[in-house]
Amino acid sequence: MTYGIIGTGAIGGYYGGKLARSGQEVHFLFHRDYEYVRQHGLQVDSCDGSFHLEQVNAYASTAEMPKCDVVLVCLKSTNNHLLPDMLRPLIHQNTLVVLIQNGIGLEPDLQQHFPDLQLAAGLAFICSAKTEPGRVNHQCYGQINFGNYSCKDEALFRQLVDDFNAAGVQAGTVEYQEARWKKAVWNMPFNGMTVALNTQTDLLLKNPATRRLIRDLMEEVVGAARHQGITGLDETFIDKMIEMTDNMTPYSPSMKLDFEFHRQMEIHYIYSRPIQIAREAGYPMPKLEMLEAELKFLQSGL
Repeated sequence: MTYGIIGTGAIGGYYGGKLARSGQEVHFLFHRDYEYVRQHGLQVDSCDGSFHLEQVNAYASTAEMPKCDVVLVCLKSTNNHLLPDMLRPLIHQNTLVVLIQNGIGLEPDLQQHFPDLQLAAGLAFICSAKTEPGRVNHQCYGQINFGNYSCKDEALFRQLVDDFNAAGVQAGTVEYQEARWKKAVWNMPFNGMTVALNTQTDLLLKNPATRRLIRDLMEEVVGAARHQGITGLDETFIDKMIEMTDNMTPYSPSMKLDFEFHRQMEIHYIYSRPIQIAREAGYPMPKLEMLEAELKFLQSGL
């Protein structure tokens, strides 16, 4: 299949790089480091084995890219207002667009622009960063689950999963709503708390007070999901997420890096949208609402 990567950062660079290395035809959209990658290629420093792509199908605009069977959107959701124009040159009648992004409500919003477009969610559990041109630093984990939102072509959806596994990425399928809220169980506490307290994931869990607060925030997310009829989240899943983070390399999530580099934070889809959805379902999230307010205050000073 032909793959397109919109947003070749920490996530798009890693997964797109793995697919390209396995022999898939992959076309990458770059921004600031387009010229650098054209000259020097793409380097992936990975805990699972580093590699370098000497020849990269690199583009500065989607208008120059070919139509693709699968498009992986790895942009920050703060740029999703650009997606309709960016996607049009890439999609054909059967294209599958996968949003590997953080947050709730992403697929419904994009579907409004493309009622017939096949969409899926990509839920990545990975510690990865890109802090210099043409170089991705994959620190730990890397598995990804895919939730089918509106893909009618089951063979295409299955091929996506198979291609990731063949590329050395542990991939599976999950129910769409459950997948999005499961990712939120980790994202909503850790992204915002590392910003608000100017710290990393490990220190939040080493301190008894913030460890308890992290669990409280996770419980709010699980409660919101269960109020919408999602049954696959419980205390056992919270224990799993905390244990996973205990074993994780000390990590600054994407929102912490955005704040440090004075970039707009993904507050809308990670916080405001799920809080609104939960409230409409009759479930308030007071501690996460407080964290949302703190993040909006910090955002206003950038």
